[in-house]
Amino acid sequence: MSARAAFLVVDDSRVVRRLARGMLEALGFAVSEAEDGARALDACRAAMPDAVLLDWNMPVMDGMGFLRALRADHPSPHPRVILCTTESEIERIVEALEAGADEYIMKPFDAGILADKLRQVGLLPEAA
Repeated sequence: MSARAAFLVVDDSRVVRRLARGMLEALGFAVSEAEDGARALDACRAAMPDAVLLDWNMPVMDGMGFLRALRADHPSPHPRVILCTTESEIERIVEALEAGADEYIMKPFDAGILADKLRQVGLLPEAA
């Protein structure tokens, strides 16, 4: 990925979007935001990002609805999708991965956890 790869942060919480934006921009990503899955899908159809940090539980269109619609339009591996949520049951994690998520991150998370997940999906180089 280039140093200015595009990232879309999708979360109904403005606070979470801003925190994630700050972490991702510090890692060199260009970041845009959407507050629900429907707006995120519109954003992706207008200009496909390299990666999406996606909340599960949102109004209008939830993360799974967005993920299924995105993957119907654009099968893996592009864009990379990291589902970010409080959902912790193994069945839900499997559901997300089977629907096309590349990785899964639990809230709350910090910059180190986020960077590790980005390395796992190839969005950041491995740490030295």
